[in-house]
Amino acid sequence: MIDLQRIRAAAREIDGVALVTPMLHSRYLSDLTGADVWLKAENLQRTGSFKIRGASNRVKLLTAAERARGVIAASAGNHAQGVALAAHALGVPATICMPIDASLTKVEATRGYGARIELAGQTFDDALARAKELCAEEGSVFISPFDDEDVIAGQGTVGLELIDQVPDPDLVIVPCGGGGLISGLAVAVQALSPRTEVVGVQSHACSPFVESLADGGIRSATSAATIADGIAVKRPGVITFPLVQQHVQRMLTVDDEQLAAAITLLVERQKLVVEGAGAAGVAALVSGAAGEVRGKRVVVVLSGGNIDLLLLQGIMRHGLTSAGRYMRFTTRLIDRPGALREFLDILTAERVNIVDMFHHRDGTDLRVTDTAVDITVETKDRSHGDRVLEQVRASGYPAERTSI
Repeated sequence: MIDLQRIRAAAREIDGVALVTPMLHSRYLSDLTGADVWLKAENLQRTGSFKIRGASNRVKLLTAAERARGVIAASAGNHAQGVALAAHALGVPATICMPIDASLTKVEATRGYGARIELAGQTFDDALARAKELCAEEGSVFISPFDDEDVIAGQGTVGLELIDQVPDPDLVIVPCGGGGLISGLAVAVQALSPRTEVVGVQSHACSPFVESLADGGIRSATSAATIADGIAVKRPGVITFPLVQQHVQRMLTVDDEQLAAAITLLVERQKLVVEGAGAAGVAALVSGAAGEVRGKRVVVVLSGGNIDLLLLQGIMRHGLTSAGRYMRFTTRLIDRPGALREFLDILTAERVNIVDMFHHRDGTDLRVTDTAVDITVETKDRSHGDRVLEQVRASGYPAERTSI
């Protein structure tokens, strides 16, 4: 049974291991939505996510005999790091099964905490199956990333801190994968602030809780293809599902475009690096998926910040392009000395910065006297980009936007 007493006991167990993470007020999001918006920054937690809470509570409660057998876990990365760090602190051998394409950042961090890594399969569910095989072979203790009462109680400590930092909020928005965080948090929040609405957010590409809640029984998703790998879990937990049914009022979805926009917004406006799963709540808030929030006090949980830097680079570029901050277009110039300089003078007058440029003379659609130019520029916003294209065309050059 998961209740407030058990969550408070978990808080005592993890004291000194997990941090009390900051609650940050967001003036930008408040102005944007008309709500009073606060961000629970679990991305600044040890190991970069809330997972250290549940993992540490579970490992600390192992018996001496269980510690000697060692632990095994399956994870896309955040639970892996939590288990590895908690096990290392107590001298417990740890093996972590992770998907083959797991973030290199998360794999190396987990290995750095002293765990043995085994890469298995394409998805979290593949890694989970391998972890259970290893448990049967080696006799180790399996530590579930979400479907374990001690893990859920540990994650519920986020809810204790949240209500202490922002008493009596109207709405709490929480990323949801297998349900460990949202179920534990919701139990704590509902006990301490019964009128508060707790809302979960899943990726549109992998939203088994949405379908399961609608059907009244556990259902599996068919895909896990999303940049929010931390919540790409195909099946709700047996323990977490009834807790979510009882304590969570709504379950929403957001798509990868909305997640990318939220990651970009958090970096630019809040100076916070957050992974895809961690940005799901902000994506739901900004996109309107969370519904009308004007006049409400809203807390959004940023569940993790362990994002691969190459993925972050791609997301930032995509997000800036979607916002009109990057623009790529093609045009044609007369192939003669000075023609490129004349063209660039137009862009200089419009105060745009050139990111990259490529010009070529090959192609069946080019006249003998022409050269083609593909150019990417930085613009202030989409309207600025439109004005630049209008000026280029008015100066006698054909110009068409292309995708980046």
